[in-house]
Amino acid sequence: MLRLPARFAAVILCFAPLFRQRSWRHAQVLLIGSILAPGRRMVTSILRITGLSRERRFVNYHRVLNRAAWSGRAAARVLLELLLDAFLPAGPVLLGLDDTIERRRGRRISAKGIYRDPVRSSHGH
Repeated sequence: MLRLPARFAAVILCFAPLFRQRSWRHAQVLLIGSILAPGRRMVTSILRITGLSRERRFVNYHRVLNRAAWSGRAAARVLLELLLDAFLPAGPVLLGLDDTIERRRGRRISAKGIYRDPVRSSHGH
């Protein structure tokens, strides 16, 4: 495993309760690699930047994203709490959210809908 500075490791460990122990080893590499990887953050580029480009069981890293039991909302909450802890002592935090360009499709998507994209020049959906 990668050796990390204590302060950085403490931040990464905040996400550990979201994963099972077997998944956490792989999720930790993905998390660190996604911070370090330039450009698009694909699993292959993450493995390359962390020195695991010759990993024979690379499919285990893909499984963390598509099969492991973890909640993206819980991870977003942990991240938001970390951001608020970092910036809240300096003053008020103003957050702006825009969900109008959400493009999820599928049978199991509960908030499925068509929204007009205000950035596009046409008035299509």
